Parts: sequence; C-alpha cells; structure tokens
Amino acid sequence: MKNLKKVQVVGLFLATVLLGACGGNEGKKENTEAGGTTSEASVTLTAKGSDTVLPLAQQEAEKYMQKHKDAAITIVGGGTGVGLSALEEGTTDLAMASRTLKTEEKLKFQAAKKDIKEALIAYDALSVIVNPNNKVSQLTREQLEGIFTGKITNWKDVGGDNEKIVPYSRETSSGTYEFFKEHVLNKKNYAGNILMMPATGSIVQSVGQTKGAIGYVGLAYDTPEVKPLKVSYDQGKTYVAPSVEAAKDKSYPISRPLFFFYDATSESKVKPFIDYIMSEEGQKIVQETGYVPVK
Repeated sequence: MKNLKKVQVVGLFLATVLLGACGGNEGKKENTEAGGTTSEASVTLTAKGSDTVLPLAQQEAEKYMQKHKDAAITIVGGGTGVGLSALEEGTTDLAMASRTLKTEEKLKFQAAKKDIKEALIAYDALSVIVNPNNKVSQLTREQLEGIFTGKITNWKDVGGDNEKIVPYSRETSSGTYEFFKEHVLNKKNYAGNILMMPATGSIVQSVGQTKGAIGYVGLAYDTPEVKPLKVSYDQGKTYVAPSVEAAKDKSYPISRPLFFFYDATSESKVKPFIDYIMSEEGQKIVQETGYVPVK
C-alpha cells in the first residue's frame, strides 16, 4: 500500500498537518499571489476514527491544504468507535467510519441533542491476507467463518500445509471488526484465541512476519509483504480477488461504504473539505489511494 508508512507514523503527519496553519495571513497572501484558492479566515479541522479511512483522509487533507494555505487539518486513527465517541464528546469535527451508525449510537447522539449528518465519501474492498509463503490462495466465506470462529485451526483443513492457523483481527472499537463479523462470520462470535490488534498496520506487519497468520484489512493496506486471498461467496463456484475494479463492479463480495459523520452545527466548517473530497479531483485521489470512488 502506498500510504502504509504514513499510517504508522501518524505523529509525523500531525506535525506536517499543523504546519499548514503556520504563517496565518502571510500564507494566505502567498497563496493568492500563486493564483490558489483561499478562504475568508483560517480553518482548523480534526478528523478522528477509522484506520481504514485514515490513509485516504491523509491524502485528501494534504492536497486540500496545498490549495488552502490557511487550513490546518489533523487526522487521527484509532477505530470507528473511537471517532464516534469523540464526536459525541465534541473533541473532533469529523468522525471517520467504515460502517453505519449503530442504534445505540444514534440514541446517544439524540440524548446529547446532537443532529448528526452522514457523508458517504468512498467505498472499500476488505482484503483477507495471509503470509506470502502460505500456499493457500483462495477460501470460501464458510471457510473464513470456520477459521475466525475457531472451528478450523489448521491450514491442512483448507488445502494448506500442516500448520496452525494464527488469526488476527481488529479490536472491537473498529468498524472493520463489526463489518467482518456481520458480513463474513454471518454474525457469529470471533474465537477466543483471536489476536486483537489496535491498528490495521499492525495486522499487516504481523501477518507479514508469521507464516501461519491470516487477517483482514482495507484494500489500501495491501503490500508486497502480505498475500491477498481470492474469496468465494457461492460455496466455491467462483473466486474473486480484491481490487478496486472488482469492488466497483460488485463482483468482489466483501465491499463496504466509508463515511464522515459530523454535527450539523459544524456543517459550514466541515463542508468545504467534504466538498473537495467529493469533487472530481478528490474522487481521483480516492481511486489513486486504493479505494473505490462514489462517482
């Protein structure tokens, strides 16, 4: 994945982001002289949440700040649940999410008298990854369910070597965790021995270093250090590899929408950035970063 290094060094990115705010009117003047786009006053935004959305939000923010020298956008991962909690607490302007709102979350926002708006910004294919030395190259949904619920524990049972399966998952605060449970495990519980990881980049690193490992990540996190599997949702009749094209034409079965959520009272503040992402230029960045454009 092009942006994995940036994902793992969020602190460095934040420093870069905050530089966008330095210079104040001086930066605004330089941008005007260069023929760039400026706004009436400096704007500081924070986006927090989904690790899946993180690389995309980073790229979009960098390009946006190049065009708007007076804007400073801070991007922080941690999981969809973390972002939504921060939105409820009023500590972020945008919550990045890889799933829709749960009923209990909607009730919490209602209790807090917050009118939460939703912006669909892209689609993502969820990639199931194994170590490149694993000879298994495809699995059915049923086999994936068996592996992650603990019924299948050895690779020999799915056409691989006689080796223990080491499954990795995101933590429960992750929208990807929820999506995988609902759409791949058929709402069944994960096995008790699943290794829960705090960030998607950690899953990529662990799977790349462990021969018997398997995990799931957003498509944009695929790197040469791991091998994505073809997946079948018709009990082995057809297998499809994860790709932007397969997600776009819906032939790849594990695809999902990605969102920004925000408080309606902040709409005038966040809308210029969201509008940029939804523009032709912003949606081109969506595809270049390894996601599926909405348009």
